[in-house]
Amino acid sequence: MKGGITTGTCAALAAKAAALLLLEGERRERVVVPLPDGTRLSYMISALSGDSSEATATVVKDAGDDPDVTHGTDILVTVKANDLHDIRFLAGDGVGIVSRAGLAIPPGEAAINPGPRQMIRAALAEVSDGGFDVTVSVPAGTELAEKTFNPRLGIVGGISILGTSGRVRPFSAPALRDALKCSLDVAVAAQIKKLVLVPGHMGNKAAQRYFTVGPEQIVDVGNEWGYMLAETAKHQFEHILVVGHPGKLAKLAQGQWQTHSAQSDSAVPYVSGLAEKLFDQELSQVNTVEEVFMEFLDVDQRLQLGNRVATAVRYQIERTYRQLPQIAVVLINLKRQIIGQSGNFAPVVKK
Repeated sequence: MKGGITTGTCAALAAKAAALLLLEGERRERVVVPLPDGTRLSYMISALSGDSSEATATVVKDAGDDPDVTHGTDILVTVKANDLHDIRFLAGDGVGIVSRAGLAIPPGEAAINPGPRQMIRAALAEVSDGGFDVTVSVPAGTELAEKTFNPRLGIVGGISILGTSGRVRPFSAPALRDALKCSLDVAVAAQIKKLVLVPGHMGNKAAQRYFTVGPEQIVDVGNEWGYMLAETAKHQFEHILVVGHPGKLAKLAQGQWQTHSAQSDSAVPYVSGLAEKLFDQELSQVNTVEEVFMEFLDVDQRLQLGNRVATAVRYQIERTYRQLPQIAVVLINLKRQIIGQSGNFAPVVKK
């Protein structure tokens, strides 16, 4: 699959092109920048403008075959000389500002991560050892940020400029895990003691609907349950609430800690088999876990099955991740109605 470059690399390329125009009056259609691994990357500059006071260059982000929301987006960098003999990083239109502690960049700073900052510094050092004000802008960034974790992380006003290696590797599990862990880091920095783990948006909304918890307590896990539970166990939380659909969470009861459909077995045989044993009835032609609960069972049976699955999920988490505190599990259907629960809910209080 085709690889690509990060937004951080785009910013470094644009910064160098803008500095060359600013200081030397040189307009380059392509520039070369160093990457953290010691290699060098040559890339096209799509637009240049400016004069002897400031210059702006644009690079179009190419994520290759990775499903990156910033693919095809313009990354603009404006460079202006300063007398500080240092590089100052500023957020332009569409680049976020960090508003909470716990991230790699302190509150009040532009959401330009340490890796990209270092790449920009290295690129500019090949032009001049002087000081610069570097403003990174992403015209579409405000809208794109809504498709990222930024609003949940307390990064306001736009996207983050990211990248550790400088290159995008398609469907990068490490990159996804880094993004998920940011939410956990924010919760730790906010001294949250009662944590809520959810697979995604539906679990998030259900947790806030049924329990007295704030959005800062809720951490998205996606499909990375093994990784995120292990990371959670490294911190001193007092209580963990897990909320989600049994189509995902029932996989945990089977010891499957990566719940993506391509990397785990369907939960349908487990849930339907349990229902058949509990109610002594055959469930034929069942396609989804939702169907087991909502099409074949009455209200009392749903709760009985849901409680059994929730208990199995809780038991498997506690047995596998013994360093975790007490666990409570809530299962919801696609209408965000509770269909099963297990554990002590006193710390998070039911509404």
